[in-house]
Amino acid sequence: MMSVLKTPTDSHEGEAPTHEWQFLRITPEDQAVGERLLANEVPTAMEFDGTPYAVMMLSPTDLEDFALGFAHSERIVSSPHDIARIDVRHGTKGIGIDVRLEEEHSHRLIERRRAIAGASGCGICGLTTIEEALPELEPIVGCPQVSAAAIFSALDALPAHQNLNGQTGAVHAAAFCRPNGDIVAVREDVGRHNAFDKLVGFLLREGLDTAAGFALLSSRCSFELVQKAVLARIPFLVTISAPTELAVKIAKESKLTLVALARRDSVLLFNNPYQSLIKAM
Repeated sequence: MMSVLKTPTDSHEGEAPTHEWQFLRITPEDQAVGERLLANEVPTAMEFDGTPYAVMMLSPTDLEDFALGFAHSERIVSSPHDIARIDVRHGTKGIGIDVRLEEEHSHRLIERRRAIAGASGCGICGLTTIEEALPELEPIVGCPQVSAAAIFSALDALPAHQNLNGQTGAVHAAAFCRPNGDIVAVREDVGRHNAFDKLVGFLLREGLDTAAGFALLSSRCSFELVQKAVLARIPFLVTISAPTELAVKIAKESKLTLVALARRDSVLLFNNPYQSLIKAM
């Protein structure tokens, strides 16, 4: 019977993104003790102006990027200038993030307030209407040209930027790439939605032109990720796994260029409204 051999020392003040655990490897011939870094996911309470809004399960890295990206995805803010400050608290049971809005933007909370119990695989828990889940999106206008070779180049380069996943094999990555495939930034998290929110938050905070490249996600393409790309005005989305029907439908309605099942030897093009994906550059 397998038992827990060793657990990491509890640490809540400045949570580490990984902890090392012992395990017992059992084969038909023998068994042996080993050690492995496991990805940490921490309950993170999101607050706006001191009022509880959502609880997410989050990898405890790049928290301010996540707060900004999450607020933007929730349509509570449209730019970093809408936020007065972000307060991060590390407690005994998790993390608290309080986003303080500039006074003239606080009215958006009334329109968007909800109470959700988040999970690393869930992006819409707690929404009460279909209209909230499927809001009208302003279509993308224009898109840079990207070659298939550029996507292959980004796919080849991505693993070297996935430090947490390299240690644990358990977290998603969201990358923003230039049209030639060069990776500008990568954010990681146990949740694919969280990783993308962190990336969007970084791009907004740095004032980078989100329309000047493409996003590459190490996940399946759910409709929420398409929505996040459109809201962030990222015109070109690439995901490593398959899309859902709804994701493709929203991409077409929003004029988002969508590539999925991206592998190092082939990609599937599902929507190309501006003829942005070209065979060679």
